[in-house]
Amino acid sequence: MMDTALGAAVVFLLVNLVAGLWRVVRGPTVTDRILPAVLFGSTTVAMLLIMAQWLDLPSLRTVALLFVLLAAVITLAFTGRSPREGEP
Repeated sequence: MMDTALGAAVVFLLVNLVAGLWRVVRGPTVTDRILPAVLFGSTTVAMLLIMAQWLDLPSLRTVALLFVLLAAVITLAFTGRSPREGEP
């Protein structure tokens, strides 16, 4: 029962990643393209943590921590950039 719920959660998060990828491709501004990248980071971390529990692989928690650090760096880089001319 619990394995089914964890598998369903991973599939649901994967569908969220696909929806975010659509926004990256269709986003009219840079902001519309970078925000799904932050979503990718947090969704990937959630998937890795669920899979670590589901598959009993504690090393996936370490990989999730690396993704958290990468997502934080991307977020800081985006918020610290100066807007280009003509960009909202």
